[in-house]
Amino acid sequence: MGVSPESLLARCAPGEWVPVTSGESGARVFRSVDGSRYAKCAQADPLARERDRIQWLSDAGVPGPSVLEWIAGDDGACVVTSAVRGVSAEALPAETLWRAWPAITEAVRQLHSLPVEDCPFSRDLTEMFAIAEDVVARGAVDPEFLPVDQQRTSPAELLGRLAPQVGQRVAEEAADSVVCHGDLCLPNIVLDPDTVTVAGFIDLGRLGRADRYADIALLLANAREIWGDESQAVAADAVFADGYGVTLDTERQRFYLHLDPLTWDSVQDSGGLDLNE
Repeated sequence: MGVSPESLLARCAPGEWVPVTSGESGARVFRSVDGSRYAKCAQADPLARERDRIQWLSDAGVPGPSVLEWIAGDDGACVVTSAVRGVSAEALPAETLWRAWPAITEAVRQLHSLPVEDCPFSRDLTEMFAIAEDVVARGAVDPEFLPVDQQRTSPAELLGRLAPQVGQRVAEEAADSVVCHGDLCLPNIVLDPDTVTVAGFIDLGRLGRADRYADIALLLANAREIWGDESQAVAADAVFADGYGVTLDTERQRFYLHLDPLTWDSVQDSGGLDLNE
């Protein structure tokens, strides 16, 4: 019988870990009792890919978790990381998020300014569209991830609407790739509650080279759920565009916003490390 990664973790730090959550593919997340570390136990191959992304971004100087330990066993592995101390941007009221918005914009701009040629990881559109085709074909799309106005439409039809744009979007990506977070929504941005600045990015399992709009589309759409009304959402988009230094391409935003929920496998995805306190 193989030794579980949880057992290996317990041997390294007996009695020091408390369970946080379970992932959909059996991934388990633990927090040290002092709140300084997190551990995720899952299948070794996907977890190693996430570990490598965490470490690469940490080495690049972007705030976030760092890898402290890697524990492998016959039945899987555990990665132990530092915690990112702060509060999730999702938990902030609209007025506080508004104060933090320029800092969030600048943190995203700096992430996207990393030398793309130095990033060894890819999540390019060709790969992501192929993933979407597979997820859709297996009936594994989670309808709750879809925009409300698309939840009554079949995922196959939704993917078919996007397919004619792929050639154009691939060309745009080739001319405008950056290092993307890959799941840039408010829960994955941790803020220092005292200074309202970005303490770090978490949940880095999808980090890689991609079109910048793969991140921008998710961030602006997710923030729209927090703003008090449409006028504030429009103003926030303008603040982001000005601080980031881009003229927003709404068609490009819409494409990536509609593709993203088709790439999440409701059966296999276990999510990334949620490494904030």
